[in-house]
Amino acid sequence: MANYLAQFQTIKSSSDRIVIAVEDVSDLWLNVKDSFEQRLPVKKACLNNKARNPVLVENLPAEFIQTTDSRLRSRFPQEQYLFWFREPYATVVLVTCEDLDEFKTILKPRLKLIVQNDEREWFIVFVSKAHPSNDQATKMAKKVYARLEADFNTKKRERCCKFDLHGPDDEFWDDFDSKMVDCIRNTLDRRVQFYEEENRRLSEQRFTPVWNFCNFFILKESLAFMFEVTNLHEDSLREYDELELCYSESVNLPGKPREFGGLDTGDDQAALLNPGFKALTQIVQDDVFREFEFRQYIFACQAKLLFKLSRPVEVAARGYAFVVSFSKTLAVHENALPFCFREVWVIIACLGLIKSTSTQYDGGVVAIDSEKEFYRLQGDLYSLCRAKFMRLAYLIGYGVEIEKSPVNSASLSMLSWPKPATWPLIPPDSSAEVMAKEKTILQAKAREKLFDIQRKPLPLEPSSLLREANRRRAFLSVGNLSELYDSVDGSGLGAHSKLSPNKSSSNLMTRTMSGPATSETSLPVDRPMRLSEIHVAAEHALKQTISDPDFMTSLSSPEEFESRYMELTKGAADNYHRSWWKRHGVVLDGEIAAIFFKHGNYDLAAKSYEKVCALYSAEGWEELLADVLPDLAECQKILNDEAGYLASCVKLLSLESSLFSSKELQAFQSEVVRLAHSEMRHPVPLDVSSLITFAGNPAPPLELCDGDPGTLSVAVWSGFPDDITLESLSLRLSAFSSADEGLKAIRSTDARVLVPGRNIITFDIPPQKPGSYVLGALTGQIGKLSFRSHGFSQDGPVDTDEFMSFEKPTRPVLKWIGLIVKPIDYSLKGGILHIDAGAELKIEESQMIEIESYRSDGEHSSPIDASKALSRPTDTGSVEKVPIENGKIKLPDWASDVTTLVWFPVRAIDDTIPKGTSPASPQKHSIVDGMRMIALKLEFGAFHNQIFERTIAVHFTNPFHVSTRVVDKCNDGTLLLQVILHSEVKATLHVKDVSLDLQAGFEHLGKGDGRPTSSLFPLVIAPSSKAGILFVIRLSGTKDLDELEQADSMLHIKYGISGDRATGAHSPVPVKPDDSEELLFKISLKLKRPVLDPCLAVGFLPFSTDCLRVGQLVNMKWRVERLKDLEEASLSDDEILYQVDANPQNWMVAGRKSGHISFSETQGSRIEIAVTCVPLVSGYVHPPQLGLPDVGDANISCNPAGPHLVCVLPPTLSTSYCIPA
Repeated sequence: MANYLAQFQTIKSSSDRIVIAVEDVSDLWLNVKDSFEQRLPVKKACLNNKARNPVLVENLPAEFIQTTDSRLRSRFPQEQYLFWFREPYATVVLVTCEDLDEFKTILKPRLKLIVQNDEREWFIVFVSKAHPSNDQATKMAKKVYARLEADFNTKKRERCCKFDLHGPDDEFWDDFDSKMVDCIRNTLDRRVQFYEEENRRLSEQRFTPVWNFCNFFILKESLAFMFEVTNLHEDSLREYDELELCYSESVNLPGKPREFGGLDTGDDQAALLNPGFKALTQIVQDDVFREFEFRQYIFACQAKLLFKLSRPVEVAARGYAFVVSFSKTLAVHENALPFCFREVWVIIACLGLIKSTSTQYDGGVVAIDSEKEFYRLQGDLYSLCRAKFMRLAYLIGYGVEIEKSPVNSASLSMLSWPKPATWPLIPPDSSAEVMAKEKTILQAKAREKLFDIQRKPLPLEPSSLLREANRRRAFLSVGNLSELYDSVDGSGLGAHSKLSPNKSSSNLMTRTMSGPATSETSLPVDRPMRLSEIHVAAEHALKQTISDPDFMTSLSSPEEFESRYMELTKGAADNYHRSWWKRHGVVLDGEIAAIFFKHGNYDLAAKSYEKVCALYSAEGWEELLADVLPDLAECQKILNDEAGYLASCVKLLSLESSLFSSKELQAFQSEVVRLAHSEMRHPVPLDVSSLITFAGNPAPPLELCDGDPGTLSVAVWSGFPDDITLESLSLRLSAFSSADEGLKAIRSTDARVLVPGRNIITFDIPPQKPGSYVLGALTGQIGKLSFRSHGFSQDGPVDTDEFMSFEKPTRPVLKWIGLIVKPIDYSLKGGILHIDAGAELKIEESQMIEIESYRSDGEHSSPIDASKALSRPTDTGSVEKVPIENGKIKLPDWASDVTTLVWFPVRAIDDTIPKGTSPASPQKHSIVDGMRMIALKLEFGAFHNQIFERTIAVHFTNPFHVSTRVVDKCNDGTLLLQVILHSEVKATLHVKDVSLDLQAGFEHLGKGDGRPTSSLFPLVIAPSSKAGILFVIRLSGTKDLDELEQADSMLHIKYGISGDRATGAHSPVPVKPDDSEELLFKISLKLKRPVLDPCLAVGFLPFSTDCLRVGQLVNMKWRVERLKDLEEASLSDDEILYQVDANPQNWMVAGRKSGHISFSETQGSRIEIAVTCVPLVSGYVHPPQLGLPDVGDANISCNPAGPHLVCVLPPTLSTSYCIPA
């Protein structure tokens, strides 16, 4: 079959639509050809995909070809089956007849002979030539067509339609399209089934000697191509994915060595998007394709289908993953490939993917996540291409043109060197090139940064190129260690050449000018290659590898390299900016800024550097910021941006001091001082919050009387490396609890020279209005420049060196005290207290209000207090009762100048019944439960013109919190129910009686009066303690499950309260004189029937097979066992209703889903329920569940329990391979 490979590719390249054969029996084709071809392509066709699911296909490409055409000539059976995708999908039989006898004797036998082939899908088009005005001809045509229908139509399918030559109507075309689509669909289904069976047959021969991958490939791609021409692109893509998987398994099998490929001219130009780059016959070897070309061919076919599906994002995602994985494959075969072939292929592949996907991506209505992901992938492709391109440039000597930035160092230092079998040799007549490279290396020097900042250059190579290249020279036996020494400037000079600059220079020129090195004469065997010679050899080898002249041009000169480097960097940055990875784009903006800076475009460089610095500062990457910020400062200095330059200098000073030397820090400060004392054209206030911070005294706040001045001490920390002289220093205070601006700025009276570290500054404070104040902002002046600081330091001990804490302090540092803030010795004589109860709260005005004096433990009475106490009508421990009218209380005269307690009775209104808790339903607390609000207003003064208002929250609780638990279950089914009473008040509770009204499904044992087993009443419960009461109950028979779920038990508690006002608890006060002191508390309890004593056990039996597959029948079995006798159980029926619940999207139940089973009434009886099911989807799915609707969940025990999820494997496909263990 592999011999047909060339013919297969030729037919495939010339076939782009399905074929519809035309059997012209009556020579009518020329008359109807134009009308028929206008119906193509088929506007809408409903076809079946590989999974036999209908798919609506629009614009199905097709063409009409007569059966006499040479393109439809007969083939040998094997050839016909092999290229079955090219055979007609439908046959249109054109006939006409004007006489019934002619139809019977001539036309009908001929048609029978034509349509007797069962493998061909056909339908007949009867062409009527009768003119509408000729009634006799029209009637005869109708009779002939009716006879035609009677002979060739069947009950299952109509195969005839009538075409009026003088004016076909729309009904005919609809009928024609429908019959044609039916034929196409049936043919497609039959051929798909044939290819699947053939592929399955070949799959079974996977590990046999007769296995031939080419045969499998032709069948597999024939199926994929058939799906493609019928616009079933998803199925075609799936076939190519399976073909790729199969090839990966085949190529990795151990066996005889195979050629990898990649050695032909032009192979460096990646063919990821061009499936016709090479003919399949050129890449086949021993019935297996070469990996290099074939894997690219498969990806190109996949990308073509994805583009037709309008999925360029997936092409970019697959393409990036393919390039990365295939690059690793190229690394394995790097020894056999041309020099730097891997890097060149990756660059061209990335550029091709970027161009094609960006062209196909129209940016229409897509999800925001998809759009961001697309631009992220574009940025990744640009970044990968950029890294490989820089590696090639470094190899040929353009390393001096690459910025030694962190991002470039991270990319290149982790990128390995090329690993050829032997390093390329220096070509003849290259002495001039070597000298030019040597000159470039000697003249290269790092750019001097502003402020003489010295930094060790970051590496751009994983290891020394000099060592790596010489190590791979096949003819070098032993090298000279001094010549292999990698010098600091990267020139490859030995260590001894650094001792005497003049001597080393002359020697270097002598050795370099000695002529080009060749393998025969010029280069001695004991002398390694120089770095310049390595660059020249690599450049000439690259010219032999790269076949794209445009790509080679980008490496022809430093200017061309920089242009392409700028293009790649800008492309990566722009795409990252449009994706989620904006930080990647900002970092690459720094590389763009370096190029702008190099060419003197300082304005654009500064804008890019500003974005990079903002990112590094926000992320806290100070080490990276210290590398970029001096470049920004240099741009600002050149552009005369004094404000920006000054801010950059301050930012440099605020970075971690270990990042710079003391000399560099002093240089930063000198620039700040110089600018501050110079004449700035546009002076702006400078924010030094990161350099100068301040904090108040950690001692208690300074308190001053109303109208008095004072002195405030503030600790100020200076982050400058040296002393800094301030022309002025001011501090603003802000009001603590007011939105006012606060005090005006107060100036310092101390010396205005800040030393590094902590300084104590004193400020004179003029008299201010009463209030509390906190530190606001610190302002001052350095030379002619004003500065401002909002940096607040931590409030630590006085001797601490804590420098920075950007949290604003909330502790006041200063207070003025007056009558407005806190009234002192102000009489409340004649005061009236208004009490307004909120919602669900009532004040019992029928009761008297009690007032008594209050003295805390820390208060001590003075002589004045004692004299006032003597004037009271009662002693200290007495209580005075006053009435309350309309919520108003008039304070007695003795309470006008002492602290008093007012007691008034209130009652919370709540009609809800509290609920108890159990271990299954724990108590849920809420802060608003029992919360009530009371509004208080006090009117005092001579004319009651002084008003004090306050709203307080009052929290009410129930006297008890009740919880239940089952202590034990006796053998006779008796339950010991413990009811636990938790005291919720600070008073002593006297429980006098308790009764429990049980819900349906439970009943009391014994007397049945609902009383507990013990009679230890009255029961005393101390504050915040608990007590337990035991009830003996049992289950009662019931079938009403809803009643069991909705009913609650009710607990009645008769109790009394003994409270002590001194501890915050009060005895209840009767509202009416005849009210009893005995209180009643009701609470509902939710009891659930125990699941530990079920009546039935339902067990899931294991599957008969360990491998469930889609489409295969599987028996689900459950075993039902009766655990109790009929007399004990609540189930008395000998028949039980069962029901199988299954997700119809995952399972198909074959047979009855529900029914009744006869079940013996004796204990231990068993029965099995079996249902046959068919899995419909693969993966982990929920299995069908057996339910017993008439039996409650409390009566069923699942033992053994069924699986939560079961694994269903996909159906047995033609491309599924099983590797033997």
